[in-house]
Amino acid sequence: MKDWMTIEETAQYLQIGKTVLYDMAREGNIPSNRIGGKWLFNKSDLDIWVRSNKPIEKFFTDTTAHIEENLQLREPQIEAYQALYNFFRQGKKTAIMQIPVGCGKSGIAAIAPFGISHGRVLIVAPNLTIKNGLYESLDVTNRQKCFWLQRGVLKKEDMLGGPFACTLDTGNISVCEKSHVIVSNVHQFATNPEKWLKKFPADFFDLIIVDEAHHSPANSWKIVLDHFKDAKIVNMTATPFRGDKQEIDGELVYRYPFKKATFNGYIKRIKASYVAPSELEFTAKGETKVYNLEEVLKMKEKDWFSRGIALSDACNQSIVDNSLEKLEQLRETGTHHQVIAVACSVEHGRRIKAMYVARGFNADLIYSQLDEDKKSDVIRRLTSGELDCIVQVQMLGEGFDHPKLSVAAIFRPFRTLAPYIQFVGRIMRVIVQNSPGHPDNYGHIVTHAGMNLDQRLKEFKQFENDDQKFWEGVIGGEEPEPPSDIASGKKRMRLSEPAFASYEIVDSLIEEEFTSAEDEDIIRELEVKLESLGLDPSTARGIVKNKQKQMNIVPAAEPYQVLPQKEWESLRKGLSDKVNRTASLLLNRLEISRGGRELINNGVSATNNFVACVTLINKEIKKRNPKERKEWSIDEFKDADKSLEEVLSTLTRTWKGVLSAKKKKR
Repeated sequence: MKDWMTIEETAQYLQIGKTVLYDMAREGNIPSNRIGGKWLFNKSDLDIWVRSNKPIEKFFTDTTAHIEENLQLREPQIEAYQALYNFFRQGKKTAIMQIPVGCGKSGIAAIAPFGISHGRVLIVAPNLTIKNGLYESLDVTNRQKCFWLQRGVLKKEDMLGGPFACTLDTGNISVCEKSHVIVSNVHQFATNPEKWLKKFPADFFDLIIVDEAHHSPANSWKIVLDHFKDAKIVNMTATPFRGDKQEIDGELVYRYPFKKATFNGYIKRIKASYVAPSELEFTAKGETKVYNLEEVLKMKEKDWFSRGIALSDACNQSIVDNSLEKLEQLRETGTHHQVIAVACSVEHGRRIKAMYVARGFNADLIYSQLDEDKKSDVIRRLTSGELDCIVQVQMLGEGFDHPKLSVAAIFRPFRTLAPYIQFVGRIMRVIVQNSPGHPDNYGHIVTHAGMNLDQRLKEFKQFENDDQKFWEGVIGGEEPEPPSDIASGKKRMRLSEPAFASYEIVDSLIEEEFTSAEDEDIIRELEVKLESLGLDPSTARGIVKNKQKQMNIVPAAEPYQVLPQKEWESLRKGLSDKVNRTASLLLNRLEISRGGRELINNGVSATNNFVACVTLINKEIKKRNPKERKEWSIDEFKDADKSLEEVLSTLTRTWKGVLSAKKKKR
């Protein structure tokens, strides 16, 4: 009976009055047993009860968390925690942490409150994908995925009373009051402040952790942060700079280099490859010129040139072929690696998808305006391994976690570093954890030398080396906005581009490492090797410097065979998509709305103006080739595609006259 205590002993042990203790026992609010007329209390049960009934404002400061000597935590997680602890101990308020994708930002969010937060914690994510992933890792009832349990941060007995996490998907503020951590995407707070935000007192949270914090200066984030203005803030991001002239608020207290993450096996070892044409025929402003590689590399800095390269089928085909060769090399391990491609527009994405399909690979397109059910189906087929390639336009960004994406095919110029790194981040997650040399932990970036993306990689390396001049230049840089007349739709739009490449001859690629050792590290390693071989170690520096001056040129992929049946199917579907785009351009040129009836009122049989435009375009195509489309050849589909510019011009002239005459009669 040595573990059992009387009511007097228990009151003294818990430092509470006997009357209060008696009432608690009678009401069942404390573990107790009544034997005869006496109340008895078990010491072990009381210890557990005490741990599980800590006030929320003391939970994170009074709960012992196993962090600094925890071998199950990653190096950046422990170091980031130590940096945060020291930062807030000095009474400072807003911290920035730069952690590459795949290095455990969710784990840092999980351990950050311990010893730091004197109350509830708010974790704010930029989208639903990240929010759901964070909540899953903080759910103490999910024993398979709970980070604290899986990494040995907390003991089971310490988790009886929390930490409890909740979202704002259901429930009300009473649920939040009983929770230690609230996980939300920013829209739940900012879109309708009356629903949630204004119901919380300004001091409801002691600590706010912002994931993907390069979004935080946006108005929606500012509304949230301003409401809880006295809370301590941790801004976490892989890229601590934005693309809209706004800096992230706070002090950079910790950064874990991509290079170190690569060497430790937290992210893939990535190589960048640039299609290097020995001959490129390019037309601009009605003038056609043939460029050699040296001339292409000089022209790539001109925006009109790099955009023309990006939108030209000839150059896109070279990127497709070389990305597929890299894919097949990776698949030699038996793992189903996949390609993620980025396009300039939906129409451009459809053309790229068709190129992969015509070469016998399963590909699909995803973009923000796509129906939600269709988006879900594309993601399902990607994650299940049905797809070899996914082409995206402004989709699959932060928080999309699919490690088998290992080849990034870039078909668009990136004008600033942040979106470039964020896209490349989609192929950084390793397949085999903590194994930097594993053959499945390699990735490739494939693009065209004429798109100037080697400049983004150069900037990235300056960023990695903490180059101060680079930081001053890149913070506040921006991805150029389209001119207002284009954004508003008032500018006359075209089917084809004024600058384009008609053909290119490609027999080589330029390659470079995405992350590489510092020059001095390479030199020291080479000095040791030379000395061990009895050679002069002083020559190491010259060898390294000479090698850097030379481009690493490797053979390009042989063009992939195009399956006639696949090409025919893609061209037929592609023509239908192009007709729809042409219809939208015709509406734009005629200055009439999609759902209007102006064309119907002038004799076109249709349900609205858009359908009328599709009907008119198909009739014009039929005039040029009266055969049924199912009887067309591949060349006839290509001819029809080329004729659409002329069809558009003809219909614009005709119907502008008809509609103008109608207006005059009024």
